[in-house]
Amino acid sequence: MLDIPLWKRVTIWALCALGLWLALPNAFYTTVERHNDAVIAIEEGTVTPELQADVDAWPSYLPSGLVNLGLDLRGGVHLLAEVKLEDTYVARIDGMWTTVRDTLRTERAVIGGVRQLDAVPGVMKVRIANEDAMSRALELVRTLAQPVVTLAGVGETDLVVSGDGDVITITLSDAEKAAMDERTMTQTLEIVRNRVDEVGTREPTIQRQGSDRVLIQVPGLGSAEELKELLGTTAKLEFRPVVRRTTDGSAAPGPGNEILPSVDEPGTFYIVEKGAVVTGEELIDAQPTVDQNGGQAVSFRFNVAGARKFGDYTAENIGAPFAIVLDGEVISAPTIQSHIAGGSGIITGRFSIEETIRLSALLRAGALPAELIVVEERTIGPELGQDSIEAGRIACIVAFIAVLVFMVLSYGTFGMFANIALIINVGLIFGLLSLIGATLTLPGIAGIVLTIGMAVDANVLIFERIREELKAKRGPARAIELGYEKALSAIIDANITTFITALILYLMGSGPVKGFAITLGLGILTSVFTAIFVTRLVVVIWFERKRPKEIEV
Repeated sequence: MLDIPLWKRVTIWALCALGLWLALPNAFYTTVERHNDAVIAIEEGTVTPELQADVDAWPSYLPSGLVNLGLDLRGGVHLLAEVKLEDTYVARIDGMWTTVRDTLRTERAVIGGVRQLDAVPGVMKVRIANEDAMSRALELVRTLAQPVVTLAGVGETDLVVSGDGDVITITLSDAEKAAMDERTMTQTLEIVRNRVDEVGTREPTIQRQGSDRVLIQVPGLGSAEELKELLGTTAKLEFRPVVRRTTDGSAAPGPGNEILPSVDEPGTFYIVEKGAVVTGEELIDAQPTVDQNGGQAVSFRFNVAGARKFGDYTAENIGAPFAIVLDGEVISAPTIQSHIAGGSGIITGRFSIEETIRLSALLRAGALPAELIVVEERTIGPELGQDSIEAGRIACIVAFIAVLVFMVLSYGTFGMFANIALIINVGLIFGLLSLIGATLTLPGIAGIVLTIGMAVDANVLIFERIREELKAKRGPARAIELGYEKALSAIIDANITTFITALILYLMGSGPVKGFAITLGLGILTSVFTAIFVTRLVVVIWFERKRPKEIEV
């Protein structure tokens, strides 16, 4: 009656072995962590004897996935940054000048000449020569407006165009500003995440807070300055037409232009147009390289649209200077010698190797659409994290020992079987956490402690049912079989309700709540598996060997 097919026995033990195999690296956490860091560094081109020794310290045929430690366990940096959303409005309006000018010039015979006037940031004012053609000029400019698409559907257009005398005023509509805010926040979260990942940190917490703030928590960093420096750089790359070069930093640039300092030539300034021909948003790759003189440089490659615009502009402006602007500074202003087709090139300057690696990483991650202002920062030292780990470890050990002792005192030999399953259960939890790359926090440890207590619930139900069947004068084999059959529905119902609770916590919660929900949910899955399959298999193997006439639970 207690018959488990061979294929099922092999499958159960194979799953247990796989889980324990995946959990193995966590028993040698520091060694495996150094191994993983060294592998990444060597793949990026940095090879040293120390790195190679760290790689060799952990066999390549063993798994190397670890349970990542959260900020409260490992220490790290906590930043709350505000996104300057207004910057995107100004950049959007400034970038429209070339398009507006070219559109009005299509009917220059009617409208006359056009020129941009000085205006407050986020507003464009354009004067036309023929005031009588204002209605036609407004009609042409309004053709540039596009519908604002939101979740509610297509609403008003993105531009508000009005005329007063011979001056056209262009601003963004409120609907477009709201839509841009959402896009900017989404893009900022993604770019921040890409940048943090580029520098090799593990499992950062990056979340939106309110309408214009971003919460950034990065475990493993010892100083907030490193993270602030990385996030404070917008890495906004632009290719702009040069109006003229000057040594007077206070010179008036004129409407539609701005004056920017040169990086390579101290004391030299370039007056460039505000509207960029091509921007870093159209980059698809950037890599550190060397120029023809052996100096450090960064190579870049545009997408199809960027390559076309870059090629068209260079073909039409041979002999004219072209400014490469990074974060408001001219890092190079070469003269266009010929048509540059293919959409690729290099950025040269007085770069070190570290600077080219960092610049290429920032360009690959993308430019921040708006400036980030840090409004709150905290650094959690590793000592606090170590204290938290020790406290959590003690809690786990105490709970574990208490449960083991209770099961042995209450159920004797069968309690020993439940303890074997409990040990396997904890190993399976860490194996699954390592497999999915989860981050373990203090609430996560609480989830594991709770799981240890809950893990024996199913075995308690089963053993109590077996006791009842023995009292009903059932034989040992029949009592064990009926105990598992009759307890199964109660086990499944109890664990499904708890799993639903963990799922709701994961979906509705954030940060520490999610960490608790993940460990609790995984613990429920492994507990049910070990109680229904592992413990039963151990009991069956014991019964087949001993063949007892009577059993005592």
